Amino acid sequence: MTARDAESVDWIARAGSKAKGRRPDYFEDPAIDRLLSLAIALAAEVSVLRERLDTVERLLEAKGGLNRNDIESYVPDASAGEERGEATRGYMTRVMRGFQQEVEAMANTDPPIMDWVEKLSKE
Repeated sequence: MTARDAESVDWIARAGSKAKGRRPDYFEDPAIDRLLSLAIALAAEVSVLRERLDTVERLLEAKGGLNRNDIESYVPDASAGEERGEATRGYMTRVMRGFQQEVEAMANTDPPIMDWVEKLSKE
């Protein structure tokens, strides 16, 4: 999409568009699904802001100044792309760590906490 195409897009309408079909439920309480959706959307926005800030920092370092067109037309080179990819992976790992810990706990058929539960139930 070119900058001219992006100018003609109604981004507010696109953000409010819905996929066809029913939205999947992951939790019994729909409020939790909405909260999770909100958290993931915010994480995605922060990720975009991090990349945009990286663009601004790189342009300032290279040129000493910048304008909006410099930011909008910036294309990272391979090295910058790799650095951004690594930073994004690290960021998403930190954001999703709680979920990952839950998955790991479910996969562990004999978690250490169960030892404590058994000991406490015998007392």
